[in-house]
Amino acid sequence: MIGILGGTFDPVHYGHLRVALDVKEIFGLTEVRLIPSAIPPHREQPAASALMRSEMLALAVKNQPGLRVDARELDRPGASYMVDTLYSLRQDFPAQALLLFIGTDAFNHLTDWYRWRDLFDYAHLVVMTRPGITMQKIDGFFNGRLARNKQELAQAIAGKLFFQTVTQLDISATAIRRMIAEKQNPGFLLPDAVIAYIKQNKLYETEET
Repeated sequence: MIGILGGTFDPVHYGHLRVALDVKEIFGLTEVRLIPSAIPPHREQPAASALMRSEMLALAVKNQPGLRVDARELDRPGASYMVDTLYSLRQDFPAQALLLFIGTDAFNHLTDWYRWRDLFDYAHLVVMTRPGITMQKIDGFFNGRLARNKQELAQAIAGKLFFQTVTQLDISATAIRRMIAEKQNPGFLLPDAVIAYIKQNKLYETEET
């Protein structure tokens, strides 16, 4: 099984990396592919370029087996719709179970995503929850796809919905960018190699408006 974790990663931080490692071990994944969004359709455009965000990701996972940067959205023109990314991954891995990991906020707005129902044609959706958080009642379309346990995800290559508690560190990329703009030290929030890259390329030095 292969995990998929998308995002702007602007910049990548330990919150992203801890979650990726968590799900890899919980689900016994072959690998987790971290996919930086080139042109995110549902949020403001990132402060750093797509190439720079990809390079920061590569630095962050360099010494972590099983975590891999996948730049396919950077190579595709237009908005970075996840359904197109999953379709592309399915062509590469026709017989592998694919697990798309999303947060609870993303799941609560999933029906606003482009061709959201088609996501299940290509992958399982795993919603990452915080300890002690109770999700709203699942019904209709989602209830019919709900997996009772994680073992069900290995029995098909796509189509299921599952909720999994993971370690979610309270770290915000927005807060990190603000710290850097205010000349504060973001140490211990993201890898030193990423901090060095940010300094070298003078990223996030201007306060966001």
